[in-house]
Amino acid sequence: MELTDEVLKSMEVGMAFRDYNGRISSMDFHRTNHLVTASDDESIRLYDVQNAVCLKTINSKKYGVDLVCFADNPATVIYSSKNGWDESLRLLSLNDNKYLRYFKGHHDRVVSLSLCPHREYFVSGSLDRTVLLWDQRTEKAQGLLRVQGRPAVSYDDQGMVFAIAFGGYIRMFDARKYEKGPFDIFPVGGDNLEANVVKFSNDGRLMLLTTTDGHVHVLDSFRGTVISTYNVKPVSSDATLEASFSPDGMYVVSGSGDGSVYAWSVRSGKLVLAISCDVHRSSVSPLWAPGSLMFATGSSELSFWIPDLSKLGSFAGMK
Repeated sequence: MELTDEVLKSMEVGMAFRDYNGRISSMDFHRTNHLVTASDDESIRLYDVQNAVCLKTINSKKYGVDLVCFADNPATVIYSSKNGWDESLRLLSLNDNKYLRYFKGHHDRVVSLSLCPHREYFVSGSLDRTVLLWDQRTEKAQGLLRVQGRPAVSYDDQGMVFAIAFGGYIRMFDARKYEKGPFDIFPVGGDNLEANVVKFSNDGRLMLLTTTDGHVHVLDSFRGTVISTYNVKPVSSDATLEASFSPDGMYVVSGSGDGSVYAWSVRSGKLVLAISCDVHRSSVSPLWAPGSLMFATGSSELSFWIPDLSKLGSFAGMK
């Protein structure tokens, strides 16, 4: 089934998990149909997406947990702390709940984390105004870049380029010679407020950037031109405005500070979907599943959204 405006408008919750005791702060999909979440209740949870089952819950009471993402396999994650006194990143085996490595270098909260596809590298951005480049196989940072603000970081889908957004600009780096500085710098429509997230579409042609004032910008990643800007209610200062491209890059889905999720067509720029997800009207974060007609939302609960075939004219009569 192709993703269209009609299919997107039909999306309904297929499964919800309401046993969280805090806000979901981070989510990441793995290509093997697994999802990992981090929550303010200090838990890391692993899900089998296809069967909508929680496979494992691991508590990080000592360090807390803020950001989480899969390493090279769905049994290993990298996560950041939330205890305020140890800003190390940790490589954790979910199979036996053992730390495989500590990555020490940041001196304030890590606010952005991105893994390099196809390689064992990753990049992290911190409120200490540094971006560090890492190799999962060694504890020491492989590179350091200083920034003038809160950084948002992301690798492109090929792992050849990474972006650092702060202060109203997106800086593009060649991952092989980042020490030479950015090869391009894109202004973002005069939006000088702090960056929240920066991401590439799967084909690398587009980027999105969210900022603390509730702006969601979509840019051409080659020319740096702003294609469209969408506005939502800003999230609280301790939360992150999350947004995500659909797998085909044709739609952007975004959270908001009022508990709603919005989706726009990149081609037309029009709002296609607006749904209320959180009864407490607190921030909600959406994330598209790779290669799938499904996205997840995280707030005080986790929900999987899928098309409701009964709402689609071409499927309504099928048994």
